[in-house]
Amino acid sequence: MGKPVLLFGYGNLSRGDDALGPLLLEYAETHCDLGAIEILTDFQLQIEHALDLENRRLVLFVDASVASVDAFDFTVLEPARDKSYTTHAMSPAAVLDVYQSIKKQTPPPCFLLSIKAEKFELGEGLSANAEHNLAKACSFAGQLLGNPDVDFWLKQASHA
Repeated sequence: MGKPVLLFGYGNLSRGDDALGPLLLEYAETHCDLGAIEILTDFQLQIEHALDLENRRLVLFVDASVASVDAFDFTVLEPARDKSYTTHAMSPAAVLDVYQSIKKQTPPPCFLLSIKAEKFELGEGLSANAEHNLAKACSFAGQLLGNPDVDFWLKQASHA
């Protein structure tokens, strides 16, 4: 059985700012108490990841995003079957929908930390803006992981 909190960062370390999710996980590994936290990383979300939600109290997905207005966005996720359901890479909401379909139960409380990104070229490092955004997101994620309480996370999501 897995740990009660799942921290799932996804992205490609070889594609510039797409590395933001996995890089936040590296931060958590060295700065957070992982006693109750399981870390999982992959290039992209896939249908099989729905099973990783089983028996969790809280789940935090972390990804790079060109849509973020601020350094990062923190939102509550709801299950939703979107177009990604039929593609190779899925959205977090589609993963929650698959979980709900196969387990016949509501997924655990899931959240998305989207870190503002701008460049995704193969072989590139992080852009200067993404490095700045990552530092802010790491500090925020550290607060969340240090207080793995759903009410605290919901309060943070309403203020983000």
